Amino acid sequence: MSSPDALLATILQTYAPTRLTLLSAAGEPHSLAGAGGGLQAAVERHGAASLAAALDPGQRLVLEDPGVTLELDRGAAGATLRVAWADGPSYTEPLRLAGVAPLAAVVMGPAPTGSGPALGRALTDPMAALSDPTRSLVVDPAGLHDDPGALPAAALGRIPAVDPGGLGDPAFRAAHGTQGNLVAGAMAGGIASADLVIAMARAGLLGFFGAGGLDLGAVEAALTRLAAEVPAGRPWGANLLHNPVEPAVEERTVDLYLRHGVTRVSASAYMTLTPAVVRFSLHDIHEAGGRIVRPHHVFAKVSRPEVAEPFLRPAPQRILDGLIAAGHLSPAQARLAAKVPVAEDVTAEADSGGHTDRRPLLGLLPTLLRLRDRVVEEEGYAARGVHPRVGAAGGLGDPSSVHAAFAMGAAYVLTGSVNQSTVEAGTSKLAKMMLITAGLADCTTGPAPDMFELGAHVQVLGQGTMYAQRAGRLHDLYRSYDSIDAIPAKDRAKIERTIFRRSLDDVWTDTRTFWAERDPRQVERADADPHHLMALTFRWYLGMTSRWARTGDPDRRRDYQIWCGPAMGAFNDWVQGTWLDALENRRVADVSWALLRGAAVARRIEVARALGVSVPIACPPPVKTQGR
Repeated sequence: MSSPDALLATILQTYAPTRLTLLSAAGEPHSLAGAGGGLQAAVERHGAASLAAALDPGQRLVLEDPGVTLELDRGAAGATLRVAWADGPSYTEPLRLAGVAPLAAVVMGPAPTGSGPALGRALTDPMAALSDPTRSLVVDPAGLHDDPGALPAAALGRIPAVDPGGLGDPAFRAAHGTQGNLVAGAMAGGIASADLVIAMARAGLLGFFGAGGLDLGAVEAALTRLAAEVPAGRPWGANLLHNPVEPAVEERTVDLYLRHGVTRVSASAYMTLTPAVVRFSLHDIHEAGGRIVRPHHVFAKVSRPEVAEPFLRPAPQRILDGLIAAGHLSPAQARLAAKVPVAEDVTAEADSGGHTDRRPLLGLLPTLLRLRDRVVEEEGYAARGVHPRVGAAGGLGDPSSVHAAFAMGAAYVLTGSVNQSTVEAGTSKLAKMMLITAGLADCTTGPAPDMFELGAHVQVLGQGTMYAQRAGRLHDLYRSYDSIDAIPAKDRAKIERTIFRRSLDDVWTDTRTFWAERDPRQVERADADPHHLMALTFRWYLGMTSRWARTGDPDRRRDYQIWCGPAMGAFNDWVQGTWLDALENRRVADVSWALLRGAAVARRIEVARALGVSVPIACPPPVKTQGR
């Protein structure tokens, strides 16, 4: 049989007693201690026959757990099992071992057994292999099978090292110059701050500045800082938010990005392609050495196949013709554009914070991967060396979910909600404190400020804030009445008192001044259309709620609009009681690499299970390391 150390380590890992002792035929003891609490369930699952079959004749094995003791005495042809409970009866049972496969020890090569299960310890270090290339890992086939007697005595395999930076598509790292396939998404309003983007770049990862909702002056100041402080050669990007109400803002944002040398954008909330996003995608496209070169990259965040497909295909000719007419594209560039997709990176956005369709990632990601494969074949991309990638976002708050996304075929993962509680996030400490106490079910939806009239919703934190209910009440009134004057006096007085805390006339005065400077056409339309005036007035509240959250206005805490998805609750649960539990320790690079490192461990656990090893842990706690 295998050495006592290796066998005891396997028994401790599989049966999880508090203590086990192996006595030789001469009575010499060899003991190990464990966490305990799992003996009874393990015996019910695995039985004791394979355990007895692993002993040599004359050996005795004692397994102790709170309230119960199990003893096995191995004879020449069989064994005797004795079980005793501290507060109840005991019993003795003879075991027939003919045809029973013995529990096989885990042979770890250079990994020490120590005083606990060496397998569990080794799995949590994804950068270390369990055995060197010349040795095999002998695993317990009984761990996943009800009939171990029908299987060989041992299965051979090796659990390799897994580099956290090697998860996902290597073409992603090659295209963007990153050290890992995790992206920090562009949380609007500057929540994905310049500090956050710089920290991600310094850690070898990609982050997008949350430009959506900011005035262009603030965006330009951030771009200037990013260009100066991001290390040379490290990638970064900024948000390009679809603005159906103000398309000119989208165009001016692209002008700003091209002027400041931004080469990557996260295209969010798009329902269809616009000239602005196509113009950015194709800027300076050219041919060199027989291949098409695209200096600019679009990450299209989508939640529906019908929205994803236009990004995966070449830009429509009508948009290309318009860009040629406007002088943004030459005819030669337009011919190249007809051979490449608008976006080579498409992110499947599932149940996320902010704008979301709350799609389940389990259904959305495979659907978009199949769509990508079909489009690649139809467009003949492979022959031109074009390989669009599909990433995953939404609900990724712990290593198990990140591992699952990679296992389903995601080229990269994109995080959002979890980054909002980091030190570098551009929001208030009060909002962050609300986020770190959020549970999995503490999210809700409310009207979207930028698409109020369309009835679109955003997913927000529901715990501790009334934003969703109050904004929802305003949208109900907007749908029910054609003007502010048509609102019943009692309802108007209530929303002025509890929601706006000022008269609607005063709100419109300030709103009119704002739009007169930003887009005078909105004022002209409001003067002619009382329903539009009503929408702009109500949007004042929706717009201010996210600002109050970012600035930490304590008097408006119950109105905070904090974009948040269930990933936040999953992350809080994972890090509870660990070094990442405290707000001051949640630095975005540490959070990102902790997720990747944990996902690498989850992959190793999956390999171990596939080899037949019963691994009790599913998602190990975050390990504090320097960078990756």
